[in-house]
Amino acid sequence: MEKSFKNAEDRMKKTIEALLHEFSTLRTGRASLALLDGIEIECYGVRMPLNQVATCAVPEARLITIQPWDKSTFDPIIKSIQSSNLGLNPMSDGKIIRLSIPQPTEERRNDLIKVIRRKTEEARVSIRNIRREANEEIKKMLKDKEITEDDEKNGLDRIQKITNEYTEKLNKVLEKKEEEIHTI
Repeated sequence: MEKSFKNAEDRMKKTIEALLHEFSTLRTGRASLALLDGIEIECYGVRMPLNQVATCAVPEARLITIQPWDKSTFDPIIKSIQSSNLGLNPMSDGKIIRLSIPQPTEERRNDLIKVIRRKTEEARVSIRNIRREANEEIKKMLKDKEITEDDEKNGLDRIQKITNEYTEKLNKVLEKKEEEIHTI
């Protein structure tokens, strides 16, 4: 039964990590290299992630710099950024590509909050599904006479406590991200 608790907790932890990663890829007005994670460049006859053809940095809160390692990748990088759904306009001086992150409008902030709330709700559903699966495992153990009824009750209570703990963590992650969006 201990294995069921550990498995459920690990999966809930991964759910929160996945949510944090999704939040990091949202353009909130603050420069973050995670914004560039999905961008691939067509060069040398193959598609490659941006970070494999250039050095990317965040020298200021609203600026990302990209320094291609090979001059021939300059134009493909710019084209890939322009065709991405980031809404960023790359500026170049021939050596470095600069991405200036604009201040989000109030409407954009409200849209972002809707997005993060939806993603958080999806994570909550995932955590509840993990709880349901763990509960089913425990009930199956009782049915197979591997545990007693008292063990089942204690196990179900413990799974609920773990679920409550991770739901609270999700709420804190959401709160923090909403606060970040409002203060930008």
